[in-house]
Amino acid sequence: MAEFDLTKRIMPYLDRHLSFPLLVHLSETNLFSVRDVQIAQYELAKGTNMPDYAANLFSQIYPDQEVPQEFEEKRQNTLLTHQRLQDEAQAVLDVIENPEVAQALRQDKEQNLQYLKDNYNLTLDQIAALYHFGQFQYSYGNYSGAADYLYHFRVLSTDNDLNTSAQWGKLASDILSGKWDAALQELDTLRESIDSRSLPGPALNQLHSRTWLLHWSLFVYFNHEQGRTLLLETFLSPVYLNTIQTSCPWILRYLAAAAVLGRAPPAGASPRVRNALREVIKVVQMEEYQYQDPITAFLKELYVEFDFEAAQRELGRAEHVLSDDFFLGEFCADFLDNARYLISEAYCRTHQKIDIRDLSERLNLSPDEGEKWIVNLIRESRMGADAKIDLDKNVIEIFRPAVPVYQTVIDKTRGLHLRTSGLGTAISRMGAGAVPQGGDAPAVAVR
Repeated sequence: MAEFDLTKRIMPYLDRHLSFPLLVHLSETNLFSVRDVQIAQYELAKGTNMPDYAANLFSQIYPDQEVPQEFEEKRQNTLLTHQRLQDEAQAVLDVIENPEVAQALRQDKEQNLQYLKDNYNLTLDQIAALYHFGQFQYSYGNYSGAADYLYHFRVLSTDNDLNTSAQWGKLASDILSGKWDAALQELDTLRESIDSRSLPGPALNQLHSRTWLLHWSLFVYFNHEQGRTLLLETFLSPVYLNTIQTSCPWILRYLAAAAVLGRAPPAGASPRVRNALREVIKVVQMEEYQYQDPITAFLKELYVEFDFEAAQRELGRAEHVLSDDFFLGEFCADFLDNARYLISEAYCRTHQKIDIRDLSERLNLSPDEGEKWIVNLIRESRMGADAKIDLDKNVIEIFRPAVPVYQTVIDKTRGLHLRTSGLGTAISRMGAGAVPQGGDAPAVAVR
């Protein structure tokens, strides 16, 4: 299943620190040799201010060689730089954490800067010390401390470029600290900033930023309690669906997985979330020429080809892909459970008489379990059908009322105008700029 591993596609859109968890997970999957993964970790670690970590990796990769002296020299330089930046940042913190100053600060940043300059001789360059120290803390792995300093910097700074960089850095710090509520809030703020900013060459620049945001958001959406629902809401919006189709079609794996996991949307879910599975199937079918894997192929075989045997085979392959995927591994059991419901539901929709033993075999269940499964499915799925079990023939008969022709026409044409407008907008944006191949990294407060 190494051919379906997405690590090499995802990592070019991540900061090096966000890449470390993926490589650690990859070393546990046995998809690639442990030594190759360690070499990749070492190459990443050399570019950080974590010389001890890099030296430890070097010892594991080359046990017969002495650790180069450069790691000790870098360690000493890191300590000296840390002390210098800490002193500069602490001078600013001592002022803004003063209770009198905290009460005097307002929402207007320009007014706050003028107040700090008049009363405490603090300039914008001095306030930037918070940014530089937060960036440095991130570079040596103190993510929680980095988040705090970057937050304080953004409260005061009027430098748009550094504020944007600090936004990305704060998001990465919250992700690596496991603060998922804070990370979600930061993700939403950054998305609003990207979607509303007026940049030179907006189509291409925004496309690059959205591509990076999609990859970073996977950490949040697959760890936050409400993440899968929020993923569907965001990824299926026209601008982000266009981004997926244009620059990163492999994200369809996570969109398809979220649609299956969200088979039963929560109460009060938006129409986009309720109809997510239907929309995802259309996109999977449309983008098959660009990307496919067992997860997307499962949906295609089930809902486009109506080949239940092929869908069952793809589901078996999808289980291995899910278990090896960094973001989806813990959702493997839930995905399989929901996929069985989808198979059963589709089977019931396309058959009027169902052999219990046959369907149970397709679901890898015993006849008794299969019978309970189908009955519960019909009861919960609200398919507008009644079922009658014939124990003598060991079959279930499905009775459903005929759908009026005019209702079929209404269903097929609903939202046609909006979809046409969205398609026209997507084509216009694609014509405004080239397709990014990795693109430049966002200006983040990290290295």
